[in-house]
Amino acid sequence: MAAIVLMLLVAFAVVWSGNQARLERTVEVEAEAGRIATTATALLAEYFGSLDAMASLLVRHPAVSALERKACNPLFVQILSEQPLLNNILLRDADGRLVATAVEGATAQPAPPPVVFQVLASGRPAVSQLEVGPVTGRQTVLLAYPVPAGSLTGSGSVSVRGVLGISLNLQRLERLFANLALPAGSIVTLVDRNGRVMARSRESEKFIGAPFGTPWEPTNVPRTFLRKEADGVERFYGNAVIDRGPWLLSVAIPRSEVLARAAPLFRRDLAIVAVTNFFVLFLALWISRLFVRDLKRLRNAAQRIADGDLSPATRNPAPNLELAQVQDAFANMAAKLRETRDALDRQFEQERKMHEMLQSLQRQVVRQERLAAVGQLVSGVAHELNNPLQAILGTVELLERHEDLRPEVLGEIAFVKTQSGRAREIIRNLSRFSSQQTGPTTLVDMRDVIAEIVLLRKADLDKASIALDIEASSVRKVNANFTELEQVTLNFVINAQQAIEGVQRSPGRILIRLTDNGENVRLEVGDNGPGVRLDDEPKLFQPFFTTKPVGEGTGLGLSIAYALVEANGGALEALVPVKKSGAKFVMRFPVYAKAGV
Repeated sequence: MAAIVLMLLVAFAVVWSGNQARLERTVEVEAEAGRIATTATALLAEYFGSLDAMASLLVRHPAVSALERKACNPLFVQILSEQPLLNNILLRDADGRLVATAVEGATAQPAPPPVVFQVLASGRPAVSQLEVGPVTGRQTVLLAYPVPAGSLTGSGSVSVRGVLGISLNLQRLERLFANLALPAGSIVTLVDRNGRVMARSRESEKFIGAPFGTPWEPTNVPRTFLRKEADGVERFYGNAVIDRGPWLLSVAIPRSEVLARAAPLFRRDLAIVAVTNFFVLFLALWISRLFVRDLKRLRNAAQRIADGDLSPATRNPAPNLELAQVQDAFANMAAKLRETRDALDRQFEQERKMHEMLQSLQRQVVRQERLAAVGQLVSGVAHELNNPLQAILGTVELLERHEDLRPEVLGEIAFVKTQSGRAREIIRNLSRFSSQQTGPTTLVDMRDVIAEIVLLRKADLDKASIALDIEASSVRKVNANFTELEQVTLNFVINAQQAIEGVQRSPGRILIRLTDNGENVRLEVGDNGPGVRLDDEPKLFQPFFTTKPVGEGTGLGLSIAYALVEANGGALEALVPVKKSGAKFVMRFPVYAKAGV
């Protein structure tokens, strides 16, 4: 009994579906007629737009503007040969007389159509309704364009010297509709405002000029309608108005197209009935198997969650709403667990970043404390060294005043004075470092700094069999303290020499490279010594940190160099090569920005 009821329900559903399909196809075909009409209208508008562009060029042609018959005739003939959808191209003067034509007519001076005088009066393009061409004798539509004379009339408009006419070949106009996707038996018709056929996609020669209906108004045209024609065929009409004429474009699709499109649906419904009757006997078994399968899936999903697998579960179709809701509940539970886990991960990451930030702040505090201690130490050392240096300078100046000194002795005295002055300047810099101040700045050519370093260390390096190579390609200057830059660079060179001698590396090599780096000047001091360990790199510029044996280093050189570079507006960093061979220190100073320097 249940099977019979189910079969009756299926049969009713098939009948209802077939009727619904027929209604839907009817609406579809009717809408398609209107849509194709709109597409065909766009094709015609595009074609007329190309004619307007061609006419706009022709009316400005010197021969057309001058109304020269001999020059215009071959021009029109050539254009007509390239435009298969045109009947003729002709030119009339301001009195309506024919000046030039691409097709010679039967009479010498055919009467002008009314649209010519309309263009002459208004000075604007116009289009005629369906008429017989006075030159070709064919039914046509004439597109008329004014030929400007180039001067203004009293009303402010351009005066008209003549009229250019483009006559359409209505029998060939059906070619524009050849690419439209029309169902079998469909017809495209173009009608003028008086209700006469201008063009037709089928048997155009037979119907052009025939009445299509009564005269119409653009505001009273229905979008679609159903009409039975003289051949007894009912067709759905889709209409679109072309403002150019105005003209009416109609696309007619036979009503039989509805049944043709609905037939596959009818056959499908019949197949559904047969298949349904076959599977009714197995429906209960199929449903039971679905329930068992989905219950197993839910059990497996619960086991995965219990095992810690919170990946999104695959959404499987369920036989009823209850099982679907259970699947959604499992999916939501897994999603919330994933969100909770992700939130914990984000919290742990934030805590890790906060811990790293705290460590960084602690390191900065330690560095500031060490710098304060260095400042106090440097201040005392500078005070204690200044007095002996003043005594040395005074003694050297007294020796220099002796008149019986040899030239080489005077040279050595001058060298001692220079180095004593440099030591005094270093002591001053130490004093400024302790008070976080820098000395007076000047325009410094870094090549001069390198030259001083070469003068001071060349002899000692040659004695130690260490090559000093210079690569200076930058010529730009920086605004800094010359002595402080010299002190920092000299410190790096001495450190490099000591590092090479400490491992007895031969041949030793120190490279000083000066290059441009964008808006900065880059000074690099590198060597081929043992290099810097990765563990020591973060502590290089901390006060009192040194890798030298006890008693051979104070750990203040790099710290003072770092402070001096920053005080002069630069930046200092240590580059540790990947192969751990050699050390490299890089200083960057901004280029002096004043123009012309």
